Amino acid sequence: MRFVPVKTPAQQTVLSLHRARAGLVRSRTALANQIRGLPGESGIVLPQGIRLLGQRAMEALSSRDIEHGEPFRLLIQMLVEHLRELGNKVAELEGRIRAIHRTDAPGQLLETIPGIGALTASALAASIGNARAFRSGRELAAWLGLVPRQHSSGGTPHLLGISKRGDTALRTLLIHGARAVIRMAATRPEMADSWLMNLCRRRHKNIAAVALAAKNARTAWAMLIRDQPYQAGHVPVRSSVTR
Repeated sequence: MRFVPVKTPAQQTVLSLHRARAGLVRSRTALANQIRGLPGESGIVLPQGIRLLGQRAMEALSSRDIEHGEPFRLLIQMLVEHLRELGNKVAELEGRIRAIHRTDAPGQLLETIPGIGALTASALAASIGNARAFRSGRELAAWLGLVPRQHSSGGTPHLLGISKRGDTALRTLLIHGARAVIRMAATRPEMADSWLMNLCRRRHKNIAAVALAAKNARTAWAMLIRDQPYQAGHVPVRSSVTR
């Protein structure tokens, strides 16, 4: 079992903001699915995204006066208003996180890594705390659940899927960021890292996203240890330190 140093009050505050945001995002997603599902029972198909969902839902119902009565429209309107309230609360928390992040040196350092934005950098810096609590970048990646599980049979080791241990929300942020890098690499391959392009040609994009997320975690550890910004192909990620 891995133990990390006790978080400072400032780090605890940042992590509390992230956890509150993650909870609101889950509630917003569940509500959006409900808003799609209720009209969907009558054959009304609404968009998958959240940004225009409320507007499209009300527009669709206003054009179906015969099929849907006023009580149903009022129900959807109430849910849409709640969806907007949740969106406003998510935006408010993100604003608070970004305000703290602007004055956080480790977080600013991590944001220079491609695929790690302000929110991910803030959560990662606060979660790691003292990077020297980890002996290597791979140990940090394992703590985040981004390394393969191993199973031995007949003395032969077999690699399985990632362990998924640690902070699920932080791991998800890292993987989402990696997916964004992969999408950009597909449209602008001339600017993409050769390691990533070779990996995407050989493996499924989801596997490539997890591999890139793990690499970014190892890179983050090396950068925090050395207090250096990201430099493509330069920052070592395999070194170890003495605690």
